[in-house]
Amino acid sequence: MSDSLALDRRRFLQFGTAAAGSFAAPALIAADASRPNALQGVQFGDPSDGRLLVWSRSDRASRMVVEWSLDARFTNATRLVGPYALEGSDFTARQDLFGLPENREVFVRVTFQSLANDRALSEPVTGRVVTLPANRDDEGWHRGHGRGSDIRFVWGGDTAGQGWGINPDFGGMKIYESMRQRQPRFFIHSGDTVYADGPIRESVTAEGGQVWRNIVTPEVSKVAETLDEFRGRYRYNLLDANVRRFNAEVPQIWQWDDHEVTNNWSDSKDLSADTRYTEKNVPLLIARGTRASSTTRRCGPSMRARRSASTAASATDRCSTSS
Repeated sequence: MSDSLALDRRRFLQFGTAAAGSFAAPALIAADASRPNALQGVQFGDPSDGRLLVWSRSDRASRMVVEWSLDARFTNATRLVGPYALEGSDFTARQDLFGLPENREVFVRVTFQSLANDRALSEPVTGRVVTLPANRDDEGWHRGHGRGSDIRFVWGGDTAGQGWGINPDFGGMKIYESMRQRQPRFFIHSGDTVYADGPIRESVTAEGGQVWRNIVTPEVSKVAETLDEFRGRYRYNLLDANVRRFNAEVPQIWQWDDHEVTNNWSDSKDLSADTRYTEKNVPLLIARGTRASSTTRRCGPSMRARRSASTAASATDRCSTSS
């Protein structure tokens, strides 16, 4: 990363708190209890030429407001009054950013405005990304003749699987912090973004008799069957500070595998002998798992349309084929 980008990043960290306080000042007129909260932070997806998707979640009915700027002080910021965050989307909202300059550091700030009191704003959540260089899709780029420098990205999958959840004693999901420190331009999550069929217990015995202690919420303590239990799986991962820091800096592209619903699922899968499930209707579980994923994934309508039109789209790219 260039010296100028590194400097802006340090300034962003230094001035972020002061900027947040300044932006939130009008909301201080309202009682704290009336102000929305964005406890899951901000996340990014759909990195492409001049565009980026911004995702966040409120704790109540509200409206998303997004600002972006080319410096950490948010001078001359572009402000977008975004979509409503309502119960049907689990109070999540996504806003596409267009016309971003290529290969530049971009700072983003998200707040939620209460629908009960327009003077009640959430504390802002902030993030920063470096946009991709342009013209990556032409033949010359793929043959190694594209202009600009190489692009670093990271790849992974299988988050919080096999009963291994967030262990505060271990430092949480530290792999996300290790990936963030590599300063990648984007992250490809290659499936099993959650383990909806894998209950997380308070403790698991690891190698050598060591005890792994998990944070446990009601939604992850059993297999997911209801829509809220499926959604709770995604909310669980966002309890981890490493994940939230990573999400606030690295745009993501998600794929879909099987554990977003249940192991090796299909319409013909038979759960009649699986005593963990009271809901045996697999197509209904698929529908609920798909709905939960669609409100949490960092893939917007524009990316789904582009992928559906591409011969590269496949059945494994469920970000494009599910709705």
